[in-house]
Amino acid sequence: MIEKILKYDTELFLYLNNLGNNTWDWLWLLITDKLTFIPLYALLLFLLYKKYGWKALIVFIIVVALMITFTDQITNVFKRGFERPRPCREANLIEQMRFIAVRCGKYGFFSGHSSNSMAAAIFAGLLLKPFYKNAVFILLLWSAIVAYSRIYVGVHYPTDIVCGLTFGAISGFMFYKLSKVLLKKFNITLNEMSLNT
Repeated sequence: MIEKILKYDTELFLYLNNLGNNTWDWLWLLITDKLTFIPLYALLLFLLYKKYGWKALIVFIIVVALMITFTDQITNVFKRGFERPRPCREANLIEQMRFIAVRCGKYGFFSGHSSNSMAAAIFAGLLLKPFYKNAVFILLLWSAIVAYSRIYVGVHYPTDIVCGLTFGAISGFMFYKLSKVLLKKFNITLNEMSLNT
């Protein structure tokens, strides 16, 4: 059963990866670069500040730091535990695929880019949903694009992406709930928040 799943996973990877072409490589390399979305993160922090105020923003920054540390570390535990080589490390695949990433890490299950982007999307999307009802959907689309970029550049299989997105969604929701508990604990009430909207 596992062998069959891995076979289909490899076939789907090769199909999706080979959809790419030289014309668009620069764009997907830009999307997959972690530094590209610093302006987006800054915008999200600004919107959270604008809608919730300074006290809440400090809570959010601390919670986000904990969330990213958590998702990164759990991702590393899975990578070391499963030791599944990335597709760009497979000698029998390298001739059949397009590898355009800057580097190829050792293990790929599951994707840290996918888990981190999805955690950020769920966390910020849920906090902003009362004020911007479509924000969560836009952020989910952004996370999916970031996740797909990892297949495009040749460093992750689809199962790495799906598991990363799933874990990220769970983490984002958990830390969203934690932030709500902390807002209540520090008496940052809805009335106080509404003054900043």
